[in-house]
Amino acid sequence: MKRKTITHAGRLLCVLALAMTMTTAAFAADPPEPAQPSPCYPTAVTRSEDGSEIRKMYDLGPEDDPAGIPRSDFEQEGYHYTLTDLLKQELPANESRQHTETVSVPSQSKDMGAVLALLPQTKEFVTEDGLAGTLALKLDTVKVEVAGYGSSTKNITATRTYPGLADQDTQYIPKSITDNGHSLTLQTVNWQTEGDGHFTAVASYSGSATSSYVKGYTVTADYAGTVSRINLNKIRYVAIFEGTALEPAPTEEPGDTTDPGLTDPADPTAPVDPTGPTDTPTGEKNNVLPVVAVVVVVLLGGGAF
Repeated sequence: MKRKTITHAGRLLCVLALAMTMTTAAFAADPPEPAQPSPCYPTAVTRSEDGSEIRKMYDLGPEDDPAGIPRSDFEQEGYHYTLTDLLKQELPANESRQHTETVSVPSQSKDMGAVLALLPQTKEFVTEDGLAGTLALKLDTVKVEVAGYGSSTKNITATRTYPGLADQDTQYIPKSITDNGHSLTLQTVNWQTEGDGHFTAVASYSGSATSSYVKGYTVTADYAGTVSRINLNKIRYVAIFEGTALEPAPTEEPGDTTDPGLTDPADPTAPVDPTGPTDTPTGEKNNVLPVVAVVVVVLLGGGAF
């Protein structure tokens, strides 16, 4: 009995070892995919006025792979763009050009002395495509414009004296007056008695006046000069995309919809039932279980040991 038990245990161990070996080989990891190039980002982008063309500039160094330049179609502002050309340009070692930059600053005064204090004589600028330089202020381009108006309302009062009145009767007192172009209404009347028995009325009037004022000013000026940069082994790639205007999506008329249950099975565009049967992939991995089963039957049958 002891020898038979050892033989049966040995059979089980061999079966398990063989099954694990075959399973490991069948489920071995697939070879790694080749590394994707790092994405490249444009240093400048230009678009034609009519939207029919977009150009993206890429300034790449020796360590950059141009395969990382995006080439896929895209949609932007009502156009569908497709890559039509990719140009390669050798950049000069030193690139320079004349450049004008317009600046805008707020000001609380239109006095030219106060305005010039807001504008330094020179400014450092960097263009969108990476050229840098020191630009100088052009005094003949300095302009001051009103940024906006505000309004304010204030109360106005005035006093009028009416002497020699026979009675203390307000019918002799005007109910409204005009003072410096503003209409005022009667508020109160104080009476004073004169020596001859007459009365003097002291009338108080009030009203409001609205005036406008300048809220501030906007100062604009141009700076001009030379901008440049040094290109260390840089190569410029220009990706040219041509755009096609997108047509508006058609509106469906009532009754034009199709019943999903009446689709033609032969139509390749017909929707597929996700609950239906699916194809079972074939290959080495699916053959593992039948092979293991056969080995187990043979070994346990007593012929192997």
